[in-house]
Amino acid sequence: MDMAPSGEAYRDVNTHTDIRARSWVAQLPEGWQPFALLMRLDRPIGAWLLFLPALWAFALAAPGWGVGVALILLFGIGSVVMRGAGCVVNDLWDRDLDRQVTRTAGRPLASGAVSPRQALAFLSALLALGLIILVQLNGLSILLGVVSLVPVGLYPLAKRVTDWPQAVLGLTFSWGAPMGYAAATGRLDAPGLLLYAAAFLWILGYDTIYAHQDREDDALVGVRSSARRLGERTRPFLVACYGGAVALLLAAGWQAGLGPLFYPVLLAPAAVLGWQVARLDIHDPARCLRLFQNNREVGLLIALAFLAGRL
Repeated sequence: MDMAPSGEAYRDVNTHTDIRARSWVAQLPEGWQPFALLMRLDRPIGAWLLFLPALWAFALAAPGWGVGVALILLFGIGSVVMRGAGCVVNDLWDRDLDRQVTRTAGRPLASGAVSPRQALAFLSALLALGLIILVQLNGLSILLGVVSLVPVGLYPLAKRVTDWPQAVLGLTFSWGAPMGYAAATGRLDAPGLLLYAAAFLWILGYDTIYAHQDREDDALVGVRSSARRLGERTRPFLVACYGGAVALLLAAGWQAGLGPLFYPVLLAPAAVLGWQVARLDIHDPARCLRLFQNNREVGLLIALAFLAGRL
């Protein structure tokens, strides 16, 4: 199908998918709506989660407020664009599987609202915009940005060949930490690498929670995930992931020479992560989604802790 459907086609989509068709996207021209939904503009949580590790890097290492704000703007826009590009790549790979999963059946490629040819053209435009943003950065950041395309392209394949596609997503979504650190400092040393490792464990944990929404459908269509692999063992796994992430954040702050305020402020996001573990119910998809979304606040609190440590 080459033509985008009218808004009527999305009227009842919320009854069987996580698409928020009645969000602000519904105010866009009808021809734009399927592309906005394709890049998940109705659900900005993914762009937030892609951006937050970079925000940690700026809070930890930006040489001044002016540089920090400029990098926040560049990486903020870049996160929206590149998260959208990643969603297009993912949905091109997964369009046949998505039709068989309740939560994803209404996605534009799965439903036919956007054709593969249209999606490829849209992807090219997003990547061109991402390149324009990337070349504003220093050489090391540009190199890291180019390398990041490898895990972005591999993630949709991972769920077909390994029980740990969430680990591949962790490598991808945490990339903002070393890339942001390099953009702020021109180098990549111990604090930046510790941020990357911390972000990886954090993402591995929260994306395992997210994957529990589709556990039963994934089993039917043969999609693999850490949620399927772990099942009832998810809670102790989260303790290990989140505990490791907090320990690595502490190490990053110590390596960077942060002041004493960093440590008590970091208790706030650590407590929220503990609350997520306590509240987890893998048999309640709606709760899993809410706990996953709660990680935006966790990420912002971590950035606040780094800022507090620089006072």
